Amino acid sequence: MTQRVSIVENILNANDRLAEENRTRIQSAGVFSINIMASPGAGKTSLIEQTLSRLNGKLRVATIDGDIATSIDADRAAAAGAQAAIQINTGGDCHLDAVMLHGALEQLDLTLFDLLIVENVGNLVCPASFKLGTHKSVLVASVPEGDDKPYKYPGMYRGVDALVINKIDLLPYVTFRMDYFERGVQVLNPGVSTFPLSCRTGEGLDAWVDWLTDNAK
Repeated sequence: MTQRVSIVENILNANDRLAEENRTRIQSAGVFSINIMASPGAGKTSLIEQTLSRLNGKLRVATIDGDIATSIDADRAAAAGAQAAIQINTGGDCHLDAVMLHGALEQLDLTLFDLLIVENVGNLVCPASFKLGTHKSVLVASVPEGDDKPYKYPGMYRGVDALVINKIDLLPYVTFRMDYFERGVQVLNPGVSTFPLSCRTGEGLDAWVDWLTDNAK
């Protein structure tokens, strides 16, 4: 058991060192970067699409999209207006790590961009443990997932810099106690920047885009 713990610690330490290298590289190019995490179906890609459409002509954006297979997410980002969209297929891994991001960064001339959006693999457990080197971590929660997720996945909610609550247009039709959800969030991450919105109707998206734009200046 002790050996297994040591191996895990060594892996995470090595990942953190490379994450710092990634951060230095991104920072040196003058790019603001975010790591978007969520469970499958919460709306990461939809949020990226809506964000790109609103940033068109304002910021130069590159995306790096992680998934177990296919290039669907990168194709959607490119169609929505990303100046560059790179797909990382993890081959079964349930998260991106600093090594994977490092390889993707090799394919980008970061000086051509203002904003880098990294879309992590859909998972509420593993991505929380692996730093990538981005400036901010963003979690997308969605109303249909239920209001108990902060209580069930505290590691994910505790470590993010911003929280998007997607699909608020479904609140009249789904049992979701916003006050209960928000209490769980505040216990874990007091004062976290929170953006209730709907990618379908557009409600709340302006505040989210303004936050991104302000950080990218």
